[in-house]
Amino acid sequence: MSTASPTPKALIIAPDRGRHYSMGRMSAIFKADCAETESRYSISEWWLEPKTKGPGTHAHPEDHIFYVIEGNLSLLVNGEWLLAERGTYAIIPGGTPHNFENRGSARCGFMSLNAPGGFELKMPAIVQHLSDNPVGETDA
Repeated sequence: MSTASPTPKALIIAPDRGRHYSMGRMSAIFKADCAETESRYSISEWWLEPKTKGPGTHAHPEDHIFYVIEGNLSLLVNGEWLLAERGTYAIIPGGTPHNFENRGSARCGFMSLNAPGGFELKMPAIVQHLSDNPVGETDA
């Protein structure tokens, strides 16, 4: 009797497909999460309109990797704001206080990888919080 795990299946996701979350001036599309990755990671695409504040400084136990795919993203890591231009990777260990904003005049987007998976389970509460407390425009 074999105890080998089944071979994982390849996953190909077409543009604009996934689980969509609208948060006013910010939106996210979760491409793969617990169900597809056996809780190993989640991957999502985030978009911020020009001059959009982020969710506020927060920390979570999952490691967080950002990859900027369009525009410029301002990242707050351990109290310091940094500019992440298109093509920038940012690796934020779990438990590290962070935030993000789009201080520019053009829309910006980034891919987010959280490991292990599970962050996506918080999205309904995040959407509700941001619905009750909408993000505004940046001062920059």
